[in-house]
Amino acid sequence: MSESPVVPKQNDAATRPGLIRVALQSPSFMIGIVLTLCFTLAALVSFVWTPFDVTQLVISDKLKTPSGLHWFGTDNFGRDIFSMVMVGARTSIAVALIAVSIGICAGVPLGLLAAARHGSLLDEVIMRTNDLVFAFPALLMAIMITAVFGPGAINAIIAIGIFNIPVFARLARGAALSLWTRDYVLAARVSGKGPARISAEHILPNITNLLIVQGTIQFSLGILAEAGLAYVGLGTQPPLPSWGRMLSDAQTMIYIAPHMAIFPGLAIVFTVLGLNLMGDGMRDIFDPKLRRAR
Repeated sequence: MSESPVVPKQNDAATRPGLIRVALQSPSFMIGIVLTLCFTLAALVSFVWTPFDVTQLVISDKLKTPSGLHWFGTDNFGRDIFSMVMVGARTSIAVALIAVSIGICAGVPLGLLAAARHGSLLDEVIMRTNDLVFAFPALLMAIMITAVFGPGAINAIIAIGIFNIPVFARLARGAALSLWTRDYVLAARVSGKGPARISAEHILPNITNLLIVQGTIQFSLGILAEAGLAYVGLGTQPPLPSWGRMLSDAQTMIYIAPHMAIFPGLAIVFTVLGLNLMGDGMRDIFDPKLRRAR
């Protein structure tokens, strides 16, 4: 009786030496991670401390310019903008993180299933459904959802999360299809492993790097989407601050108190920039061809 072939669990990324050293030498990655950590730290600190209460209205202090007491100035209700930016970081990061998690948890299994059943009716149904969902932008989807359930952070998360599902499904399917013809996958099939087990043990570990990089990109897009939804009144609702709603409130005061728009705008810019630089750096780290090209 012949023995079943031994099937190695391939994970090319795990065998690459010196990833930490390469990461430390990547300017994009280092700048990106510093910016991201700064805003993440501000979000975490806001849970336990902010210079001022963001829900307290102090009309006597309204529209004050940046000073030693109010670093970013105050808004038209006398609220401290620095404190609001800190709490807004918490809101934006939480909404984007949960929405991207929804996209990964739902999209990746669908993509792996479609790849395992490549060419079948199930593959066509999954991908054409993804195309249909992808045709609706997050803003339009949020408008439809809030028309039924009302505006709020939860509905914004659902809208952005649904929009992320086809993104990760397409990525997972495309990456998985290129691996199904590898020798170690063929050996796994000969040993009697089913498509589900092969996808979990041999396909998923080898596309994790791609998913991580895409996750950082979608994270930055999620922050932009949350800000856009809040700007039009469909995202986070008062009294909880949101960067997008702070910009919306500032548009009528732009000539009187430009600091009301400058600081939340810069927070969005640097957070998205940090995530994009980090994602770009991670792509270079995980892909030696790109490292050599640069």
